[in-house]
Amino acid sequence: MPTVSDTQLPIGLAPSPEPTVENPRSLRTAGLFAGIGGVELGLERAGHETVMLCELDDRANDVLDDRFRHVPERQHDVRGCELPSGIELVAAGFPCQDLSQAGRTQGMRGSESSLVSHVFRLLDTHDVPWVLLENVSNMLRLDRGDAMRYLAAELEKRDYRWAYRVLDTRAFGIPQRRKRVFLIASRVANPAASLFDMSVPEPATPDHEGRAVGFYWTEGNRGLGWAVDAVPTLKGGSGLGIPSPPAIWMSDDRIVTSDIRDAERLQGFEADWTAAADERQGRSRWKLVGNAVTVDVAAWVGRVIARIPEHGEGPVGARPLPGDGSWPTAAFGSSEGRYSVGVSQWPSLPARFTPIDEFLKFEPKLLSHRATAGFYKRLMASRLRRPAQFERALEAQLEVFGATPVAV
Repeated sequence: MPTVSDTQLPIGLAPSPEPTVENPRSLRTAGLFAGIGGVELGLERAGHETVMLCELDDRANDVLDDRFRHVPERQHDVRGCELPSGIELVAAGFPCQDLSQAGRTQGMRGSESSLVSHVFRLLDTHDVPWVLLENVSNMLRLDRGDAMRYLAAELEKRDYRWAYRVLDTRAFGIPQRRKRVFLIASRVANPAASLFDMSVPEPATPDHEGRAVGFYWTEGNRGLGWAVDAVPTLKGGSGLGIPSPPAIWMSDDRIVTSDIRDAERLQGFEADWTAAADERQGRSRWKLVGNAVTVDVAAWVGRVIARIPEHGEGPVGARPLPGDGSWPTAAFGSSEGRYSVGVSQWPSLPARFTPIDEFLKFEPKLLSHRATAGFYKRLMASRLRRPAQFERALEAQLEVFGATPVAV
């Protein structure tokens, strides 16, 4: 294992090779809660075929209309949708609003996240051999793991074997610290036979000196989201109730926010992927991007699904899970038992990791006077630990604006 020295990740190292199979499977896929198509685009890059999309949000549908014109069937409300014949994989990045730390934390009782029940309704009426679910990692801890327990139980009732793993977007060479649960379930194979094959230790975080640091300017009371050489998780909402980009403390002491096109790239999309939604509402693109699934991560999961052997066992050394309490970051199970797995959130090292200040292609803009002043006031009233240089950078930015207020 290479030593991490002067950068967060080794530069120029070849990634760990992924296992290959002679005849990888290609599955006909229905994407539910499709959003702007992050899961579906990733699965297509892995060789799967999208034949149906279901999404309720009008702005997201503007994007899907523009980017997925090749998909033959479109539906809009999961509560009434039906699957076309021949679907082999149902993919659902179901709503996270009731499960995320930034959301309502009502768990599976919430009006949004409980919509995943319609996935199981469809599985009861259609013979679907494969399922892919995605959501925030907070669901493993919220209400002592009640959400994950519900998902596992519903899959086991229907004779699915399942395996999940928390994956960090940074492991795929993108400077966004984004940790999400990806759960694969199957009636015809054991997902645990491939999902945990690759694992490397998460590289140590370097000191902030001379580096760009991402943080949440909408926070400051209880946390910062501090991310060296990266940005914290892009979110559809925030502590102030608005969709907005994280701020970046650049190495030259400017405090900036990224262009929406770089935010799209931080989710693995090409720049202007959401341009079709631009005319509806000013902040709509930020919300769409923040709620999306990182394409590169979905593509890796899609390749795992393509190579899972029909006859395979789970990893050696797995430990039985207790009946209650929070869930680990990786596990697998079936009606015969549930087990935890000691793998990291990094399947491999990326070929190259580009720090956030080098990643940006479009000119960022200074965080506004109003936003900077509000964050600075909250930060100074808190007990949060922060470098003295960070405080001075905020103060210098306020001096640049002077007394002239600028809208957020």
